Amino acid sequence: MPNRTPTALWAQQFRRSSASKTSLQDQIRQMLVAAILDGQLPPDAALPSSRELADQLGVARNTVVLAYQMLVDEGYLISRERSGHFVNPQMLEGRPGFAASPAADSGDAPSRPIWRQRIAHPPSAQRNIVKPANWQHYEFPFIYGQFDQSLFPANDWRECCMKALSIMEIRNWAPDLIERDDESLIQQIRTRVLPRRGVFAAAEEIVITNGCQQALYLIADLLCDEDTTVGFENPGYPDARNIFENRNARLLPLPVDSNGIAPDALGESLARCDYVYVTPSHQCPTTATMPVERRRALLDCARQHDFVIVEDDYESENTFSGTPHPALKSLDTADRVIYVGSLSKTFAPGLRLGYVVGPRELVRELRALRRLMVRHPVAYIQRAFATFLALGHHDALLRRLAHAYSERSQALMAALDAHLPEARYVRVTGGASCWVEGPLWLDAARLAVDAQAVGVLIEPGSVFFTNDDDARRYFRMGFSAIPLEKIEPGVRALAQCVRAQQPGG
Repeated sequence: MPNRTPTALWAQQFRRSSASKTSLQDQIRQMLVAAILDGQLPPDAALPSSRELADQLGVARNTVVLAYQMLVDEGYLISRERSGHFVNPQMLEGRPGFAASPAADSGDAPSRPIWRQRIAHPPSAQRNIVKPANWQHYEFPFIYGQFDQSLFPANDWRECCMKALSIMEIRNWAPDLIERDDESLIQQIRTRVLPRRGVFAAAEEIVITNGCQQALYLIADLLCDEDTTVGFENPGYPDARNIFENRNARLLPLPVDSNGIAPDALGESLARCDYVYVTPSHQCPTTATMPVERRRALLDCARQHDFVIVEDDYESENTFSGTPHPALKSLDTADRVIYVGSLSKTFAPGLRLGYVVGPRELVRELRALRRLMVRHPVAYIQRAFATFLALGHHDALLRRLAHAYSERSQALMAALDAHLPEARYVRVTGGASCWVEGPLWLDAARLAVDAQAVGVLIEPGSVFFTNDDDARRYFRMGFSAIPLEKIEPGVRALAQCVRAQQPGG
């Protein structure tokens, strides 16, 4: 008969936390599942009786009984009458460590692949924006692209998720959609989201993606190769740059001023492009907004020189005026613009919902390519977000965010004026970040390290430039994730780090 595991083992394994939002029953289940799947319990091992384990853990016996029963129902445990509960051997079949390895028995060291020789262009070697995974533990997180829990519409989102879990709705999202998207979400984008940007599209001209990132990857994968030239804003969005480079495209840096790229001054360069990637609503990272005159001039250049524009409208909804700028796509009458938008950046970046608007023949191929990668984004999330849009929660959220971000941007600019007068910044009129140019002697990479040591997070700007030697004094400060009252003291602490670098300081 199998020996029972000592109850002292469970006292060590079980770390009961008063701050945990997980029930005691679920904590016990997680502990037992981890012990089984991690190999701490051999097949057919006997578990303590419910009374013994309850006494050892300091919980009610019924809590352990219910946890055991759930694990029996899920197949992890076997209940034997008058004997107790045992680890189900079938749960461990085929797992590493439970069968002899032929290579180990042979006595010869196995020959392993040398992966660095097999990966021709390692993506991990590209320059990327780096943010601490534990950014929420820092007192002054001036980082971009993260959410503020205090602004998250938890009750509204929960309502939409519960509606999507109704019996009638499950029938709509549970099947494999293959190449299709949730029809209700497409309809909401067509009638609620795009018209705010002056864009009108048929359902066949829209495809849903796992965020803007996948949208850009699909476009680059479909349209770019080593013979393709892509005009790219400098400074510009690093992940988009890396995506195009990963497809072996030649990148042509296009300088940016306070109004974005200048088509009239870049005519010769634009003539060499097959595609031009732009962020006209809020240029990344400078936040400059391209005037309508330049947008029309860029479209004229596209027609004249036969190139296509990829418009990344990632932050179009974050405008403090309440009225988003017309998209470049809204001025396009010749199918020269591929429009990329985000549904989740202002809401919850972790949801990963984006979309592409383009000609039918292009969208058809994007759908076919997406099928090879992920088939389609999670249909349940699509249905829940469609409901979120239909009930007006998204519009209400945008109004709240505009008010909160406007307050924070004003506080940030006032703090910079007061504590860092030697720095220059682009005045914030929308979005969720501020682009700062420090004094000539400033090393922003060193500043980021020094500031992090005192609880301040900023983003060095060099990663946004094609040649980072030209950009060592620039940095970006996001304000979507930092409370209003933390902004002024955070800038004050940052200013002390800047002064520490000052020559003769």
